[in-house]
Formats: sequence, C-alpha cells, structure tokens
Amino acid sequence: MQKNPSSVNILGGGLAGSLMAVFMAQKGYQVQVYERRPDMRKNQLDGGRSINLALSVRGMYALEQTGMYDEIMELAIPMYGRMMHARDATLNFQSYSKDEKTCIYSVSRAELNMRLMSLSESLPGVTYHFEQKCEDVEFDTGKVWMRDLNSGEKYLAPADISMACDGAFSAVRYDMQKTPRFNFSQHYLEHGYKELTIPPGPDGSFQMEKNALHIWPRGSFMMIALPNLDGSFTCTLFFPYKGEYGFDNLDTEEKVMAFFQKEFPDAVPLIPDLLEDFFTNPTSSLVTIRCFPWVYEDKVALMGDASHAIVPFFGQGMNAAFEDCTVMSAFVDLCQPDFEEVFERYQVERKVNAEAIADMALENFIEMRDSVGNPEFLFRKEVEHRLERHFPDYVSRYELVSFSRIPYAEAYQRGLINQQILDELLEGIDSVEEVDMEKAGRLIEEKLSKFN
Repeated sequence: MQKNPSSVNILGGGLAGSLMAVFMAQKGYQVQVYERRPDMRKNQLDGGRSINLALSVRGMYALEQTGMYDEIMELAIPMYGRMMHARDATLNFQSYSKDEKTCIYSVSRAELNMRLMSLSESLPGVTYHFEQKCEDVEFDTGKVWMRDLNSGEKYLAPADISMACDGAFSAVRYDMQKTPRFNFSQHYLEHGYKELTIPPGPDGSFQMEKNALHIWPRGSFMMIALPNLDGSFTCTLFFPYKGEYGFDNLDTEEKVMAFFQKEFPDAVPLIPDLLEDFFTNPTSSLVTIRCFPWVYEDKVALMGDASHAIVPFFGQGMNAAFEDCTVMSAFVDLCQPDFEEVFERYQVERKVNAEAIADMALENFIEMRDSVGNPEFLFRKEVEHRLERHFPDYVSRYELVSFSRIPYAEAYQRGLINQQILDELLEGIDSVEEVDMEKAGRLIEEKLSKFN
C-alpha cells in the first residue's frame, strides 16, 4: 500500500480538474495539471459548443469550500424560474421554488473555466501543462505516459496518485476499460444540439427577461436561452438528427428560416446571425456514460464526466462534478495517507448518486421539451407549490436536486413518492382550492416520514 503521497497528476484542466487542483493544493500536495487543449486564456475559443451552465447549491458549496465563491459568483447571473415561449409568442413564467427569491445561476462555461484555471494556478504547488495528451496509463504501477502535441515527445509524468478529470471521452477511462471486470456503457440521444446567439441590444441591454431561463418547448424538440453578463443570450437548439423536424432535413437557408418563423417567431428578430450560426456552428451529440469501477487501487480515480457524463437537462453536470470534488476532498481529509481507502469510499459514495442524476436528467428532457407547456403539468406544479408552502416535509424533486445537498439518490426516491402523493390528491379535482389538505398531511406523514 502506498504511503504518504505528496504529489498528484490531474489529467484534464476543465472545470472538475481545475477545481480539484485547488482542493489538493490547499492540502499541501504538489499538483501537475495536464490539459490536451491549448490554454484557452491565450487562444481563440472554438465557437458553438459552450452550453451555458446552471450553477446551483451543490456547485456553490464546492466553491465555498475552496474560498473561491466570491470570485466565481462575479460571473453569475441569477435565474429565478423558467420563461416559457409559446408559438404565438405569449410568455408564461414558472418560478423554480415556492420562495420566489430562490434561484440558480447562469454562468459561461468558458469564463468559469478560465477563472478556475487562473485561481488554481496562483496557488503554490500548482502547474499547468497545455497541449499534452495522455498516451498510456500503467495501472499496476500507476505510471502515466504523456505526449507533447507540439514536439511529439512521449514522456513519463511522475506522481504518487492520478485523478482523471478528462471528460466524457476520457483517455484514462479508455485505458481502464482494458482492466479486468470493468463495466462500461454509453447511450446517445437521438437528439443533438446546436448553439445560437441572441446579441445584446444596441445599448448593451438584455433583449429578453434577464433573470430567467428561457424555454421554447415544442414536444419533440426545444430551444433554451441563458443570459450572459454582456447582455447576450446563449441559445441552444435541441433537435432530432433525423426526420421531418431533424437537423439533416434542415439543409437549406429557406427551410431553416421557414422552420424558425413557424416554431420560434419571437426569437427570429433577436438572432440576426441565425443562418450563419446554424450552418457554421457544429451539431454536437448528447451522451450518457456509465461505468464502474471508477478507481484502481490507490493509484487512479475517475472524476466528473470521465466517470458519469450526463445530458444537460437538469442543469447538474457541472454541479455533480463539483460535488465529486467535495466528496473526494472530504475523504482525503478523513483517510489520508491511505488512498486506497480514500478512492474506495469516494466511488461507493458517488456511484449510486451519479446513476440517480443521470436518470433524472434524461427524464427532465421530456419535461422541458413537452410537459412544461402542458396544462395538466402546470396544474400539478401549482398544487405542488401549495403543498410545499403548507408542509415543510414536502419538497419537490427539483428543489431537492437544485437547492439542497441531499444525495441525488434520495432526491430521486423522494420524487417518486411525491408523484404518488400528487396522483392521489389530484384524482377527480380541477382546481387547487379543491385539494384535500387534511388528506395531504396524512399522505405526507405516511409516505415521507422515513426521510425526515
């Protein structure tokens, strides 16, 4: 068993890698961060792949633990609910919470990543190496071989332990798949996504409501828009690859413009570069990655998307990755220098919760693209908010996921029970005033007491 490790390789300088570099450096470890891409602070960023992030309580807690909360929140814009855009351009605002002051935050992925890089790099013991590709991992020895993409040189990157934060298509996980009894699956949605941009108004103003996540739900597809600090909105079109309403069928400017004028008439005047963005920006895929184990002895651990990539429809990909960092940090404090124990406890704690949020993210896609515009769904939400105001023990699944640090697996189970309670209460009624609150109290006590 390895004892008294003092150095760590972090493979991947994205969000999880940069944050984990801070946690480990603050504990006194020498941290080497290897990133395959060029330094985004010095190079032109690739356009069209920057789905804005929704920062919520789990991610904010991780930032608080490192002392970087204030610096990061300078980049954040509060969003208090969903602004629904109908085909006839009418708007309907749906608060995220019974408490209208409760919110999630819109953050630019690129700006956040660059800020985390700079903050972590300023700490003693942290060094970044860009344009370095992970070539091979020798799991039995823990040796990591890298290749400099500029010189072509292959070299050993020495460290006592390695943490792989290298994303959904992790090179480290690919090597780990060759180890005995490693389970792996990937599942692609039939939908992809494409980024569009609503620029700021002539005076730098926001052309839509600033403090909301905008959604154009259209059944089998949808568009969303999140605000940026400069007054612009990053729009993301989630769309099938094939079919009448599919990316591969919208192959001429005339088809694209006719489609947008029909489905998103209020957005068209706000996107002056619609056609250029549509045909220039890439169409990217949406994948769920599941694997296990996440660790190899006391040598290597997978973190973030490398271990559990999810689709973005619950706004929890970054938050889940940041929570990985929080949990890993806690077990380092508790169990070091025994990193076999650290890694084992980390994967046991996080695996079940990663499975839960992956499932909830897939379910929320259906809700966002279809249900949010459904009168029955809106009625259920109205009743749910009433229950939350009257019964502290009743908390919606969305609030449990986004506004608490209750484990994802528990939030998932409680959400199923919430649906059972609502089903019983809504049978045969047509208005919120008809809800039998006495019966509601009994059901909540009976079905949710084990969680409270």
